[in-house]
Amino acid sequence: MDYLNASVGPANMELLHGCCREAQQADFVAFGLQGLQSSLSEPLRPMMVTLLEEIRRSGRLLRDLADKAQLHVSRVPVMLNYLNIIMPCFSKSLKDITSYYENKAISRENRWRKMYHEMGKEASNLPLPQRFMLYNHFLDQLGHLLARSPDFDPNTLELLQTQILKLRDKRGIPPPAAQSSLVVIPPTSLVLPYTPERPIHWAEDIFSRPLASRTPLKHLKPSETFRPFSAVGELHMPRNLQTLFKRPFDNDRISVTVFLDTSDNSAYLFARSLHFGTPWFSLKGAHELCISRESAALVLKRWSASMQRSTPWAVLYFLTWEEMVLFHCAFVALKRNSARSFDLHPDEFRLEGERRLFQARINDDGYEHSLIVYRDAETRGLRLHAAVWDGDLRRCPVWTAFVTHQSQRSHPAWLSRRGRRRVLLSDVQLYVFCADYRQETMRRHSSKGGGGGGAFELNFQSEEAAARFKEVFDPFMSVASSEATGAEGGGGGGGGEGGGG
Repeated sequence: MDYLNASVGPANMELLHGCCREAQQADFVAFGLQGLQSSLSEPLRPMMVTLLEEIRRSGRLLRDLADKAQLHVSRVPVMLNYLNIIMPCFSKSLKDITSYYENKAISRENRWRKMYHEMGKEASNLPLPQRFMLYNHFLDQLGHLLARSPDFDPNTLELLQTQILKLRDKRGIPPPAAQSSLVVIPPTSLVLPYTPERPIHWAEDIFSRPLASRTPLKHLKPSETFRPFSAVGELHMPRNLQTLFKRPFDNDRISVTVFLDTSDNSAYLFARSLHFGTPWFSLKGAHELCISRESAALVLKRWSASMQRSTPWAVLYFLTWEEMVLFHCAFVALKRNSARSFDLHPDEFRLEGERRLFQARINDDGYEHSLIVYRDAETRGLRLHAAVWDGDLRRCPVWTAFVTHQSQRSHPAWLSRRGRRRVLLSDVQLYVFCADYRQETMRRHSSKGGGGGGAFELNFQSEEAAARFKEVFDPFMSVASSEATGAEGGGGGGGGEGGGG
């Protein structure tokens, strides 16, 4: 495999460390401003809310830049010049805000008024929330530049750069000093060469979509990553990588980015954790890790040669059951399809805490799949799970769909028999873990004579299996139907109870 050493010079490394330090400072400032928010009169609060949102977003964008800098090393020298433009101005803004809200000689409301008006005046009447919007648009473009994203716009970057340089000048910040270690390139010369648009990877699609339901998990604890760690610039990254998705944990104190080495289709997990504001990194191939569930957490373990046993690499706590299921299925599918994987332990295919209510064989888009109905013991959530029936990829996830209490209540007739072996699901959203699977071929769109209206069709290989599948859901459907009827019957005495599990 062709690797690229992520080494950067001392000045470059200091700027990347600065991203994480300023991100942490942005979190502190947002927390401090929250103390003022409760004391403001109602007309003043909307601007404060907007400012808080933008400052928190600044922190996320800065941490994301530091993460991307480890993944796209060849672009770092180009990006650092622009970081050197924004960071002094951004840092001074945070320090000025801190000095205003810590001024206890005046009331909290007057601290906000003074901060808002005086900081706006020094920026030619640019309102304070819009100042951080300017910073965030600039940081967004730097992220696109690093990742060679088609969303990168050199003209926008040049315009934003001009605005920030003017803001620096008005605030008495001298122009960026010329540094030999930084590459000075006009933004308009950074137009990326044309490349044919690649298809969206299934993992990108899954984790860029909003969840249709969110079932909270209990017994949450702080997520953890474990030694050995690498500092900024110490990792060796594949040259040809494609980022699939990134998941933050504990308010972005920890993040896990999953990417492919496109030279051999191997999946890798890149973890970043903050320890007292300092970022530490770790990189493992999916083939080097094993996955299991412990309550609300997924545990990723690696083999320790020195201890001659498996040891935790990361323990990741999820807020919702749906996110945990999707991460688990995606990991298993990516690992199973990795060119570097030999085989998976049978326990990796199952999610601890789920009970199998049903299993049968279906004909699905020209393939034979195993359809399983799982019920989660902790959340009582139901889901459908299709996996490869036989062959080299046996048990590999193909798709999953959540059958939530809310969806049954809103659409009690979501499941119906259509023929001896066919069942239609009228309200189901599939999350697909396979590039070759085409769910649209299993959708039945409405026609002149009525029909499925986009319903998803399950073709069982036996009539008995189709009947058993419907019977599995009959108890849940009757509960949903009775609750819906009760809700329609009026509110007399019924306001005290929410939806039961």
